Formats: sequence, C-alpha cells, structure tokens
Amino acid sequence: MDRVGLWINRSKPEAITLAEHLTPWFQERGWEVYTDWEEIIAQKVNFLISLGGDGTLLEASREAARHALPVLGVNLGRLGFLCEIERNELFDALIKIIDHDYTIQERLMLNVTVTGPDQSRDTFYVLNDVVFLREPSGAMITLQANLSGEPSVRYPADGLIVSTPTGSTAYALSAGGPILSPNVEAILITPLAAHSLSARPMVLSAEEKIDIFLARGEGCIVNFDGYHRMLMKQGQMFHIERAPIAALLIRLGKRSFYHVVREKLKDRWHE
Repeated sequence: MDRVGLWINRSKPEAITLAEHLTPWFQERGWEVYTDWEEIIAQKVNFLISLGGDGTLLEASREAARHALPVLGVNLGRLGFLCEIERNELFDALIKIIDHDYTIQERLMLNVTVTGPDQSRDTFYVLNDVVFLREPSGAMITLQANLSGEPSVRYPADGLIVSTPTGSTAYALSAGGPILSPNVEAILITPLAAHSLSARPMVLSAEEKIDIFLARGEGCIVNFDGYHRMLMKQGQMFHIERAPIAALLIRLGKRSFYHVVREKLKDRWHE
C-alpha cells in the first residue's frame, strides 16, 4: 500500500483547505494519507508533502531527515525560494511523483553541539543556519571561531552567521555573503556588521570542524533555523560540523537552481 504524509502549516487557512482536497485525491488512487507525525513515521510513508512556505519546508525537512524521508515543498507563502512548486502546480506534480518521474536532492545539514562550563550538552540540527546576534540593548560582541582545533578568526561585530549552501540564500545573503549552489559541499561563515576591515565571509570545507565561543561581551542570542533560540554565555562552546543526516528534497526538474535565483531574488524594490 502506498502512503503519503502531509505536513500542514495550520496558521495558513489555504494549507488546511488544500490538505482537505489532497486526502480524497490520494484515496481515489489507492493511497493512504496521514497527517499525524507519529503515524507518518510508524506507517513509513513514501514521501511527505509540506504545505506552507519556506519556513514550513525547513521544519518538515529537518524532522523528515531523521527518518530518510523525502519532502515535496508546496509554496503557499510569498517568496518560496526552497519550495519546489507553487500551489497551482501541485496536482500535475503529484502525477509525476506517482509515476516515479522525479529525483531526490540531498541537502547538507549542520549538527550543533552546545557545551556548557559544567560539561552539559545540547544538540541541534539545522538546514539553513545558526545565527549569533548581540542582544538588542547590548554592546558589540567579539566571537572567536576556531577551525579544526586551530584558533583562526575573531569577529568584533553585531554577530555571525554559520550557514549551509541552502542557507546561503537566506540571512547570510542579506549580510553580504556569497550564494552557494546546493551542489557545493561547504560551510559558510558570514559576519554581521563587523567592525574590522579584515572580517570577510569565509567558505569552508564541509568537513571542517568549527568551534565558536564568546571572546568578549556578556552574552548573545543564538538562533537555530528560526525554530529555537537560546542565550550564549561566557564559558559555552558551540561546536558546529556536518550532520550525519541530510535533508531529502523532491525535485521535478522544472527549474534549475540558477533559474530560481534569477526569478526569486531579482530586484524586488517595487514590491
């Protein structure tokens, strides 16, 4: 029996309505449809459909990656850079998927381990980026980045972004970082408003081990893909490296990465 899971952004009425149309559409073709995450995993669905925008797809892909589950992103938001299709393309796309006319693209993810002075540990996965940002009422901070155990660079700045190629078109792009093709296996470090002429974005090997700690300042906010936030304090170490899992995105071959960059990131001043 073929099975599909729906990851629904329930804050969007259009996503809920679309899910209600998708269920009978699949059932008429002999497929079972699941919307509860525990059932989606237990039933080992063929693939997952993300109904929302890029944020919804990020969330769905992170969770699905733990189970090697491919995800089709349907854009119901404004930009939809990561999503493969728009709402009006959905049913034609599903016919192609049912006919196995698609590919799966692996997207590099990062594993972040936070170690405290007491040796406590927390671990997070990200598909886009880890953002270190000074507190709104705080002064400029200095972040130290050690690469593969070697003291390498210090950034006196408002913050720092460590991103994947997927995340290079997100906050890092706004901060002046380069656009990386998702086929490039690399990690990008981009400073935020650095008070230094030598502080420039760095493109590192995906195999690099990065340790970041607060060299100066009382604390800063750390944001993981926008889904979790914590306060970084003196004595904490953030170890960042390639994750042992990858996000699996369904691609239908309609648009190349460069086509999407050209169409989605063109001058939007008039909007």
